[in-house]
Amino acid sequence: MQSRETLRRHAALVDRMAQTLGIDLEEAAFRGKLSIPDVEDAVLRCTACTQPGACEHWLAARDGATAETTPEYCRNTELFDTIFRAGENG
Repeated sequence: MQSRETLRRHAALVDRMAQTLGIDLEEAAFRGKLSIPDVEDAVLRCTACTQPGACEHWLAARDGATAETTPEYCRNTELFDTIFRAGENG
């Protein structure tokens, strides 16, 4: 089982990555494009990543700017792409 600190760190990474991609996870959930279990799964996938420090650096380097895609090592690329496409379709 993951520690609370680990889960918080990776939950923040998932949220920051979504924001960097221009995705509002709360809005996606509200619109039914994402469920709470989807978010939980995203955080758990993130905890299995071997490069959270690189991810933090990648996010910090954007300094609030948006990006079109995740880094190649991101374990949630498919989820973010799905949410983004769903947003384009209403």
